[in-house]
Amino acid sequence: MYRTNTCGELTLKNVGERVTLCGWLQRSRDLGGMTFIDLRDRYGITQLAFNMETNSELCEQARKLGREYVLQITGRVIERASKNTKIPTGEIEIEVEELNVLNEAKTPPFTIEDQSDGGDDLRMKYRYLDIRRAPVRRNLELRHRMAMLVRNYLSDRDFLEIETPMLIKSTPEGARDFVVPSRMNPGEFYALPQSPQQYKQLLMVAGMDRYFQIVRCFRDEDLRADRQPEFTQIDCEMSFVEQEDVLEMFEGLAKHLFKEVKGLEFGKFPRMSWHDAMRRYGSDKPDIRFGMEFVEINDIVKGKGFGLFDNAPLVVGICAKGCAEYTRKQIDALTDFVKRPQVGAGGLVWVKYNADGSLKSSVDKFYSQEDLQHIAEAMGADKGDLMLILCGEAMKTRVQLCALRLEMGNQLGLRNPDQYAPLWVVDFPLLEWDEETQRYYAMHHPFTAPKPEDEALLDDPSKWGDIRANAYDIVMNGVEVGGGSIRIHDRTLQNKMFHTLGFSDEQAYQQFGFLMDAFSYGAPPHAGLAFGFDRLCSLFGGADSIRDFIAFPKNNSGRDVMSGSPSPISDAQLEELQIATTVKQ
Repeated sequence: MYRTNTCGELTLKNVGERVTLCGWLQRSRDLGGMTFIDLRDRYGITQLAFNMETNSELCEQARKLGREYVLQITGRVIERASKNTKIPTGEIEIEVEELNVLNEAKTPPFTIEDQSDGGDDLRMKYRYLDIRRAPVRRNLELRHRMAMLVRNYLSDRDFLEIETPMLIKSTPEGARDFVVPSRMNPGEFYALPQSPQQYKQLLMVAGMDRYFQIVRCFRDEDLRADRQPEFTQIDCEMSFVEQEDVLEMFEGLAKHLFKEVKGLEFGKFPRMSWHDAMRRYGSDKPDIRFGMEFVEINDIVKGKGFGLFDNAPLVVGICAKGCAEYTRKQIDALTDFVKRPQVGAGGLVWVKYNADGSLKSSVDKFYSQEDLQHIAEAMGADKGDLMLILCGEAMKTRVQLCALRLEMGNQLGLRNPDQYAPLWVVDFPLLEWDEETQRYYAMHHPFTAPKPEDEALLDDPSKWGDIRANAYDIVMNGVEVGGGSIRIHDRTLQNKMFHTLGFSDEQAYQQFGFLMDAFSYGAPPHAGLAFGFDRLCSLFGGADSIRDFIAFPKNNSGRDVMSGSPSPISDAQLEELQIATTVKQ
């Protein structure tokens, strides 16, 4: 055997035992008569002791070892004189009798420590070394544990894990597909799945009743901290269910994860309509860990001669409790924040409710103390509070104020990553209008069913913007971690939806004919939901970026800087695929 024990399990109860350990040299300390080495593996760290008096040759050998050498040692477990209570093995050490160097190692480009001296780019280039660090290892262990909890929970409720194809037909709706050329079918291409949507619906037609898959998905879109070109979903579908059944099932899964992973218990998750979420928070994924709900003050501020407010479709603000002491410099910084291109506001109006009861604003020229008092009353402000107000086109202004609200939440420490506030957002619009193409698109996907009471509105194009989807998202701390919908299972309604989206019968059949044909053989009522597994792991791990919970992530340009992908392929490969040779740069 290479080893009898791991580096994370030996304690005082093992004193006197002869053991063999394997691992990497974390650090060494030469104290003259003694040399100590910290040996690390996935399970922990064990201190090794080499005594110059009892075995000088072995001690000299230990002194020559470098960081990250792969070692095998055999020795006796003894009690440490100087104990380290910060690690499970800190009360013992190994008095080494035999030492075998399994592999030498170059000095790593950064320290393999919890707090490494390597930057993000360097650590991503040597990701296999980065994974040796305890924080990254713990993230991947958390991911594994959550995957097992999900599998067991769903399996216990009669879900079957079924794999669906990775090479599928490309569809024009949604994000861009990654495409794969077919050598055996020149000029034709597969797509990598953005989700298993159509296949899981076919499994419901096939009578599988309850399906799930922890599945890799692919989208060729711009990247950020919580988005990767390849990502993982907990993908689920159920037959003979209504919205309440789905919400109950997957709220139960979320509660199960919270209890098992975080030791937290929740009551019933609150629910909010999409319209209420946008009106109250300017976001379809509101962070409800703190207040600062939006207050519309059109009726109070208009007609006072302040042109920006008088001409704006919407004047809306938030009340930041206890912030009336903000300096002019701090308020100017907030104004600069909302003027950034990422936010896009033209400016910021502020009102301070001073401790002495007086009110001071950036628009005192137009508003009297009485006017400002009415604003304060409407916004629920008390002495010591600061009111921040934006105006403009309604939806755009709400989104801008949402960014400001989250910034204030960050500044005031109201977005504690160890606090969780789950929420269901329901009743999304079925369709959204695109100004550039002058047409409606499905807000989720073309298989989402409208609310039954809104189905008739599909016959009236002037009402298409009012149709509500039978859809739902699960939101946590301002992050959408999952979403789904009741599906259309009736072929006639599905055809009507395709026509609404501008598909001719021929185009619809060309793209989705296999699904439509399946519906003609008796599709059950069905619905589903998919969790973003990477996002879920990052939330439970208290991190902002999903990259920390993916073994080999891509960077912001979609590149794997470790392996060098994507990369050009040879002219011979291009010729074999019958793809025109690209111009060499």
